[in-house]
Parts: sequence; C-alpha cells; structure tokens
Amino acid sequence: MEAAIPLGLALPRSSTGICSFSVLLKSSRKPSLSCFGRVLGKPALFPPRAVSEDRADATPQWQLDFLGAGAGSPDPLEEEEEEEGEELLPAEATDWCVRARRSALRSIEARGLAPSLQRMVSTPKKKKKAAAKKKDLKKAAAELKRRKKQLDAALEDEDGDEGEDDDDDEDVVDDLRDMDDLELRVAQFADGMFDEKRQRNREAFVQTLSRFSAAPSNRSKEVSLNRSIVQAQTADEVLALTVEVIADVAKGLSPSPLTPLNIATALHRIAKNMEAVSMMQTHRLAFARQRDMSMLVGLAMVALPECSPQGVSNIAWALSKIGGDLLYLPEMDRIADVAITKVQEFNAQNVANVAGAFASMRQSAPGLFSALAQRAAQILQTFKEQELAQFLWGCASLNECPHPLLDALDAAFQNDARFQCHVSDVTSKMHQEMDRPLNFSRDQIGNIAWSYAVIGQMDRPFFLHIWRTLSQFEEQRVSDQYREDMMFASQVYLANQSLKLEYPNLGLCLRSDLEEKITRAGKSKRFNQKTTSSFQKEVGRLLYSTGHEWVREYAINGYTVDAVLVDEKLAFEIDGPTHFSRNLGIPLGHTAFKRRYITASGWKLVSLSLQEWDELQGEFEQLEYLRRILDIEAE
Repeated sequence: MEAAIPLGLALPRSSTGICSFSVLLKSSRKPSLSCFGRVLGKPALFPPRAVSEDRADATPQWQLDFLGAGAGSPDPLEEEEEEEGEELLPAEATDWCVRARRSALRSIEARGLAPSLQRMVSTPKKKKKAAAKKKDLKKAAAELKRRKKQLDAALEDEDGDEGEDDDDDEDVVDDLRDMDDLELRVAQFADGMFDEKRQRNREAFVQTLSRFSAAPSNRSKEVSLNRSIVQAQTADEVLALTVEVIADVAKGLSPSPLTPLNIATALHRIAKNMEAVSMMQTHRLAFARQRDMSMLVGLAMVALPECSPQGVSNIAWALSKIGGDLLYLPEMDRIADVAITKVQEFNAQNVANVAGAFASMRQSAPGLFSALAQRAAQILQTFKEQELAQFLWGCASLNECPHPLLDALDAAFQNDARFQCHVSDVTSKMHQEMDRPLNFSRDQIGNIAWSYAVIGQMDRPFFLHIWRTLSQFEEQRVSDQYREDMMFASQVYLANQSLKLEYPNLGLCLRSDLEEKITRAGKSKRFNQKTTSSFQKEVGRLLYSTGHEWVREYAINGYTVDAVLVDEKLAFEIDGPTHFSRNLGIPLGHTAFKRRYITASGWKLVSLSLQEWDELQGEFEQLEYLRRILDIEAE
C-alpha cells in the first residue's frame, strides 16, 4: 500500500500557505475519492487530543464556523478517527471536506497560526451579518410604507362608500393590527433608532404647524389660500385644500400660508357650505369624524389664542353647525376660555354668534356669558335687531340672565316711538344717536318675548314696549301650515300665559280674539308631536307600582306633563339629557321655565333626571326611590 502524506507536513509555514489551502478547501471541484479517501483514512500525524464531556461548549465559535458546524451540529473535533485503510462509503462522501479542515486546523494550531485563521474566518461573517441586518431593516421599512399607503386608501374608500359590507371594516382592522405588528418589529431594529426617529419627526411636524405667529409671513400666499378657500363650492373641497397645505408645511414649506385667519376661514366655509345644501346631521357628523377634519379642528384649537375676535366667533359658529350638540365638548370649553380674554374686542356680531353657538350646543359657560352681557351693554348702539334677538335667545336658552344688557336696554328706549314691527325679514342697524325706530320682524319679536319670559324679566320697560308691538299682528293671519308660524305662536302663547300667571298686575295679556288665534296655532298637532323615550317608558311602568292612579301625558295650560295625580295636583316630570347642559348638567332655560310655569299654575312638581335614574341599582331600588320622592312632595 502506498504511504499517505500527512496534510500537516504538506502545509507551508507562511500565511500564504494557509490562504492557498483555504482556497483549495473552498473550491467547487471535488477531488477523486481514490486519492483523498486514502489520505484521510490514515491516522493524522498529530494524535487527537483528549476531549471532555463538555467539549462542545469549550470549542470557539470561529473554529466551528471554519469546520462547517452550525448551531446544534455535533462538534467535528469529537468525531472518531476512521480506521486505517477504510475507504469512504458513498453516503459519507460529503464529509471529506470536514475531515480535511479538521486535520488542517490541528496543523495550523500547532504552528501558532490560529489568530490569522480566526481573522480570516470571523471578519467576513461579521460584515455579512451587518449587511444582512441592514438589508432586513430596509426591507421592513419599505413594507411598512407600502402597508400604510394601502391602509390610507382603504380608509378613504370607507369614508366615500357608506354601503360597503362589514367585511371591508374587518379587513381594515386586520390591516391596522398587522401594521402595528410590523411597526413593532421595525422599531426593534438598531436598538429602537427607527422608532425614535419617527417620534422626532412627528414632534417636529407638530411644532412646524403650531408656529403661527413666530414664523415669517408671505402675504401673497396667505391671500391666495384664503381666496381659494372662500371660492370652494363644497365642504369637501375646502377640506382638501386645507389638508394639501398642511402636507406641504409638514414637508418644509416656509413660510406657512396656514395662518390662524385661514384656519378659521376654512372651518367657517365648511359649515357655511353644509348649511347651503341643508346637509343632514348624520352626514355632518360623518364628515366631522374624518381624520383630516379632526386634524383641522385640532390645529384650530392650537391657533385659537392667535385668532382675531372674528376668527374666534367663526370657529365657535362653525363647530356648532358641524357637530351640533353631540361633538366638540372640550373644544367649546377652550373657546370659552379664549373668548373671555378677547371679549373686550368683540363687536355685536361676535357677541351674538358666540352666544348662539353655545346655546345651540347646550354648552354652559357662566363666566363667558357674564362677560358677553357686559360687552353687549357697552356696544348696545351697534347691535342690529337680529343680533339683539339672537343674543337674548342664547342667554335664555342656557338660563343665563344678562342683567347689564337688560339695564342698558331699559335706559336706552323710553317710549314706543322707537319701535316698529313688520313681517318681512329686512333688518337694519341702529344709529349711534338712537334717533330712528327699531324694525323688528315677527320672529324676532317672538324670540325676545320668549326670552324675557324664560329669564323671568317681563316687568322690564323694554319688554313692555316689545309686547305692545304685538298688537300690530292683529291684522296678520297666523297660519298653522308653516313651522315658523307655529314657533312664533308657541313663543307668544307661553309668554302670554306667563304674564297671566306670574305678572297679573301688569295687565298686559293679549286681547281675547288675538289670544284665541295664537292659541289655536300653538296647539297644532304638527307642532305638539311628542316622542316618548325608553327612559320615560321605563319610569312610567314603575309609576303604576307605587299604588297611585297616574294620568299620563296630561296638559296643564299649554304644557304637557309626563304624569300627574289629578286629585293631589302632583305633576311628575321625567327629564332626559336634552333638558340639561351637556357639560355642567344645569337645567336649560326651557326646562327651568316649564318647572316655574307649572308651579305657578298651582301644581306640585317632582322632577326625575336620567342621571339620578342611572345611579340606582335595579328595579327594587328604583321603585323605592320613586316612592320616597313622591311621598315627600305629596305631604
């Protein structure tokens, strides 16, 4: 048999020899089995070292990498030597490289060249691992960007197509969940560097949009944007224009044309375009819940301190028209705080619009209304008839009595010659000298009369002049075909009844023929249509368990009471959320007036609110509570 040449003696002692051998081992050409099989089958020149039981743990990772052993593979250094003269079997042909590297490794270690081999093995792998990590980061970031674009498109489709199946909503939720998982994985790369950068970009975006007064201005861009907003024909067009500018500012547009004036104008035009097409309330709420619309309202709240009094007024009016009494509760609180600081700069229109906005949204603001009343008294001469009627109506709706304004009105108008009433809606502006009559329309007269009745100030001189002008309507036909007529008739009827009950000494009741005409219109079925809530039905069912004979939907001098005990003259009112301000829970003007009116009619009144009812646990406790409050009031 031909003597085998040990591999260890075949290697030169230079690093060049190591490199040459490494290249040889990595070559894709496979040597003949007749040669290498006999060579690798002979015992190595250097006998194997003793191996302990935990040898795998002691073997350096670079040696395992050199020998081709991955994680979980047996240590090639622990493999037993092949018996002398044994040929490689076909199944073992793939192990020749590992055996050759093992022999080479021992020879290299014996010659003290292990550090050089370690650098050759370890360095390229680290670079490869770093490059792979960077590649994975780029791939994940690209995937995140793609998924976000898909999600934005899905959300836009959802807003535009209300009739889509619920499966689309589930897909959007799944996309959100998947995107959150993807963001979490991306944030874990580079020790959270990606996530931190995203947070910094977001903060920079907010700061860029919030710097309204500090940044330099570009008057031409501001005017151009304002003109485009005003000329937009729909609410969607206004929002699209504004969002486009917001995106440009976020990308670095400077100076920003998105001034507080333009933000206020955008919200005002959105609401105005909704009013122009009489958009349904459900559609307005859906529009308000859009992401872009929420962002615009948020920017308006940031810019509010920098807005002019007209801007504050426009924003308050716009939110009341867009959200009604269902949205923007914290936003209106912020408007109240800012408006108080600017109230001395308000004109008559600002005062009237802010008061009307808070009243229509059932948003109590005692401090603001006190300041508005003071300001209204100071600028009384500048009020138009419509503005005066609107401000008084707003105060009465929230049960806020504007004493300073009432005193100013009593002092300014001393005789009937200053009053003139007509049926048309033509309005005019009061002169500073107060030398011409006021031209109130019919609806304005009705609003003012109702307002004075609600706040309990019907003995005021100004109200006496207003009430006497109602005689001019004797020749006018009050129709029950239009809601405007019914509203006017109802307001005048309640004011007339209040004069009978609370101010009989004034002798200001309407003549019998005119009173009959107004009463007939006010009692129209169309106007008095009443809906019974589930809350009222639930309480009404338990009322019969108290042992009393209740009469439901009982009429008392024009008012309908939920339930009464006729013999005891006990009236029971079930007041839902619409009877109270939505933020403070204070009874609204119409609720307070009804309670006072029924009491003045000689009835004992018990009121139960939804909030009180919700605090009770179970029917037993609810029934006991009803019995307790009814017994107290009936004694």
